[in-house]
Amino acid sequence: MSPLVDRTITALRAEHDVLAGLVRTLTDEQLAAPSGASEWTVAQALSHLGSGAEIGRAPIARAAGETVPAEDNPTIWARWDGSSPRAQADGFLEHNARWLDLVEALTPEQRSSLTVDLGFLPEPVPLVTALGMRLSEVANHSWDVRVAFDPAAGVAAGSADVLVELLAGPVGFLVGFLAKPAELEKPVSVAVPGGGLVIDDTVTVVDHLEAPSATFSGPAEAFVRLLSGRLKAPYDDGVTVEGGVTLDELRRVFPGF
Repeated sequence: MSPLVDRTITALRAEHDVLAGLVRTLTDEQLAAPSGASEWTVAQALSHLGSGAEIGRAPIARAAGETVPAEDNPTIWARWDGSSPRAQADGFLEHNARWLDLVEALTPEQRSSLTVDLGFLPEPVPLVTALGMRLSEVANHSWDVRVAFDPAAGVAAGSADVLVELLAGPVGFLVGFLAKPAELEKPVSVAVPGGGLVIDDTVTVVDHLEAPSATFSGPAEAFVRLLSGRLKAPYDDGVTVEGGVTLDELRRVFPGF
């Protein structure tokens, strides 16, 4: 089996190819349509992904030895926010492709040894952590774009499987940012595709559970969308939770972003 970093890069490439193929077909009217992210249009969701690619490429490039001119994040965000919807879509295509070109070109040694200073965490992180954080963003916001035109869309299955593994390992800290465990009155442990979810004073994704108190029945992609607040009607068909917690209670723990 490929190392997790390689599988994450593969998932990110697949995400780009699918989303880029859709974006190239969108009209100006479609770019202005509401996305799955309640406060963003399709173009704004693409702008978020594009600016994230531009900002996120620089620290990985520096870690790999490339000289990258410094530009502060607010300046980059302002430039993207001030762009037209069409420019936001085109910018996503350009900058996400540049980000992928960089990480795909990393040598096996770099993939296993690089640490990346993202600037907002206490210390540099392994490359797999930076990649996993990007996959979480891309998988969820790609769904935001695709669901605007296909109500049956899900997070890509390949991405979902890798994300569950990442969330049980190097990017597990993300769950703490997403969750509000105080919404539940008592601790629960939930069997989920590929592992488990433990909610007590904190929230943790684990790779297995011995005796879960509840079971989440649905695909891994639905579990990923639960964590990001995207498992809402009408996008929750066929998903059930049985045992010591309800699906609605879990949704309160994960209000989304």
